[in-house]
Amino acid sequence: MSKTGGLAKLEKNSAEPATRGQAVAELDKGAIEAIVSASHGDPFAVLGPHEVAPGLWEIRVMLPGAESAEALAVSNGAVLAPFEKRHPGGFFIARFSCQNRPHYRLRIKDKAGERLAEDPYAFGSALAGSDLSAIRDRISDAFYRVLGAHCMTHGGCKGVRFTVWAPNAHNVSVVGDFNGWDGRCHPMRLHHAGGLWELFVPGLEKREHYKFEIKGPSGERLPLKADPVAFSTECPPSTASVTHGLPAFDWHDDEWIIARGTGDLRKKPVAIYECHLGSWTRVPEDNYRSLSYRELAEQLVPYVRDLGFTHIELLPITEFPFDGSWGYQPVSLFAPTSRFGTPEDFASFVEAAHKAGLGIILDWVPGHFPNDAHGLSLFDGTHLYEHADPRQGFHQDWGTYIYNYGREEVAAFLVTNARFWLEQYHLDGLRVDAVASMLYLDYSRRAGEWIPNRFGGNENLEAIDFLRHMNEIAYQAAPGVVTIAEESTAWPGVSRPTYAGGLGFGFKWNMGWMHDTLRFMSDDPIHRSYHHHDMTFGLLYAFSENFILPLSHDEVVHGKGSLLAKMPGDTWQRFANLRAYFGFMWAHPGKKLLFMGGEFAQMREWNHDTALDWHLLDEPNHRGVQILVRDLNVLYRTTPALYERDCEASGFRWIVGDDRNNSVFAFARFGETPDTVAIAISNFTPVPRENYRIGVPLEGFYREAVNTDAALYGGSNMGNLGGLYAEARPSHGEAFSISVTLPPLATVILIREP
Repeated sequence: MSKTGGLAKLEKNSAEPATRGQAVAELDKGAIEAIVSASHGDPFAVLGPHEVAPGLWEIRVMLPGAESAEALAVSNGAVLAPFEKRHPGGFFIARFSCQNRPHYRLRIKDKAGERLAEDPYAFGSALAGSDLSAIRDRISDAFYRVLGAHCMTHGGCKGVRFTVWAPNAHNVSVVGDFNGWDGRCHPMRLHHAGGLWELFVPGLEKREHYKFEIKGPSGERLPLKADPVAFSTECPPSTASVTHGLPAFDWHDDEWIIARGTGDLRKKPVAIYECHLGSWTRVPEDNYRSLSYRELAEQLVPYVRDLGFTHIELLPITEFPFDGSWGYQPVSLFAPTSRFGTPEDFASFVEAAHKAGLGIILDWVPGHFPNDAHGLSLFDGTHLYEHADPRQGFHQDWGTYIYNYGREEVAAFLVTNARFWLEQYHLDGLRVDAVASMLYLDYSRRAGEWIPNRFGGNENLEAIDFLRHMNEIAYQAAPGVVTIAEESTAWPGVSRPTYAGGLGFGFKWNMGWMHDTLRFMSDDPIHRSYHHHDMTFGLLYAFSENFILPLSHDEVVHGKGSLLAKMPGDTWQRFANLRAYFGFMWAHPGKKLLFMGGEFAQMREWNHDTALDWHLLDEPNHRGVQILVRDLNVLYRTTPALYERDCEASGFRWIVGDDRNNSVFAFARFGETPDTVAIAISNFTPVPRENYRIGVPLEGFYREAVNTDAALYGGSNMGNLGGLYAEARPSHGEAFSISVTLPPLATVILIREP
């Protein structure tokens, strides 16, 4: 008899008078041993109610630690039969006569006393047949509606349905506080068609801690696994999943959602404040803890709004075990980290941002996952989520696993997760991390360490297909959202539509611009003439993609120093350089992104374990940079010439791009209305320049809207007395020109007023 069998030999049962003379199916001892050892592959074949002869029923239960038990009729509470203990491990059987399938509950006595309980094995499956195949469907939201722990009413009882995908497992049990983490108590039912293990546990509610006890194909016990589709988790370093279900939040942001869906974001101002929630600020009087989601709604949201940004981008908040990964090694992709509160608390933070006119973008990590024992690696004893061959399935740089994008269920898991955040939490965008590592099979690998695709190339065809589908589904599911690629190579068409052969992202981070311009800014001004091209080269490809200019967290960690620390010179020059750089950036084509702390010139590099140095705002230089960033955002958002044609070459024209001896740059920006013009002039030397003539495209008055050398910002207050009138004097190929005063290490932005 197989250990997973439940069929029995027929014997006479002389112990039950009502059935004398009947052939009674006696349970095979091997089946009992398999249940007691939590190794039975089909627990419903053994446990629960079974008609062992006509009119004779047997109820079998596994109750480790129970002293005795009785089966009670639900209708009147009468005792149907006492249970007989058949195995010292806690296997009990009750036998009684009944014409129809009995409706019963259990009365259990143990060391803690007596309690009533429903028998999970008296309930049929809580999954529909269509659910089994739907998890492979990347178009639907079935993966998160079918899998995970869902609170529901089934068979007239309230409880929780647990479902997990583990097609190669020998058997799976759900364990938790509710059963003493004992895998013998709640073994699950396998649906072979979908590879899903499922069990409805009556009586459970929200906030129960649980994991899955899985035995691999050969029966080997694996480390307890967190639920891949858990909607809530324990607070790290604890690693259990928590029963919760989909977020129960009463949204009131319809006005925002409707407005978001109108217009083209490429033609709108986008200024993003990138933020790590755990270290933005702390509460010193409460053990230096991080703020909660609701506290962030009260403090972070108004702060970012007042600075004039349009969006907050969150470093990953999908649950992750290790603080030092900053969230980029997530384990529970469907759960907002419990470090800062509940799923509903996170939803309230998003809604507060929307009410303040701010969008929320999430850093999303589908490129890899960590090797934590409770995570996705070797989930059912096989390489289920990852490639088996380390040349395809393991990131050497990060010590993480790579998803098998070619497997339908894995692709559906990830695509559905993207949709989940946009639909269930009303997020306004996803910034996809490390896209280059997904696109190239030989990413950071030497010859012999990677496997070519079927055409012999280094393109990851499955990842390309996944990214295209993800973008298509995201834009269909939530109108007005944006997807953004962190892609550091020259891969063509990253932000072009899929129907045009692109990957389908809305925007791409301009990593080349960031590296080139920071390299220029870190040079001493006396050497900048030799690196003039670092500031101009980006315009050769500036309109090949829809770009975001990122000064992100990656530029202020791992010994790189803060933005201010990169600037050369004495204290005054360092601040002046940074202000001039910000002015250049805000006027340059491309949407804007600035990591927290940069807005007030944080002096030290970012440390995820400590708060930003807010005390620096007591010093005029730091306060001046913050005021400048606010003024730049206000100017940017109110000046169509600075954003309407960000992604079109016709929206930009060099005026002075070749004055390398003076390190002066001047360019014009144009809005969709022909007479909408902004002029930006940067002097990246500490030498003031008076009567510097530049051409302008139209006549009229050019108002000095921002001068980064203003005394308000900490500068020397040299400028152009509010603005200049254009003269009918040709210069730089333009019919008109102005003679400007260029302050030292400063950017001046002029707005044409007819």
